[in-house]
Amino acid sequence: MKRQWFKVPTRHLLLIAGAVWCIAGINIINLGVTSYFKEAGWLFWILIIATTVIFTLFHVLIFSKMVSKHSDRIIESTEEHTHFWKFFDKRSYIIMACMMTGGIGLRASGLVPDWFIAFFYTGLGAALLVAGVSFFLRYFRGSKTHCPVMPSSKS
Repeated sequence: MKRQWFKVPTRHLLLIAGAVWCIAGINIINLGVTSYFKEAGWLFWILIIATTVIFTLFHVLIFSKMVSKHSDRIIESTEEHTHFWKFFDKRSYIIMACMMTGGIGLRASGLVPDWFIAFFYTGLGAALLVAGVSFFLRYFRGSKTHCPVMPSSKS
């Protein structure tokens, strides 16, 4: 039998994706929440609203679609075993690299104030975390499981 290095059962890519997205989400939330502690008064409440807006935009417009796309691709794969890094396609890895580079560069440059990091990173991180949970749900409950945050209009 030929040895298959770095390959996992294809369906397990959903678990790997869930873990990667959850870890990323928790790390980004941590950066945002740390910045929240530097704010007080009315600005704090404005930031809470802004965080909710960012979460909703990223979750609805980007991440929920990516979860569906990658979950469907993984589930529909005919390969019994797949390399563990194929939970993303090439385009998604490029997008992820650009987002990480941009985020690190933005924070390191000091061009944005802490209040921006607070609401933007907390909302983005929460959307990433929910996407990770969605991958886990699709693994444990089935491929067509809907978002854990927003009810689906599909039956």
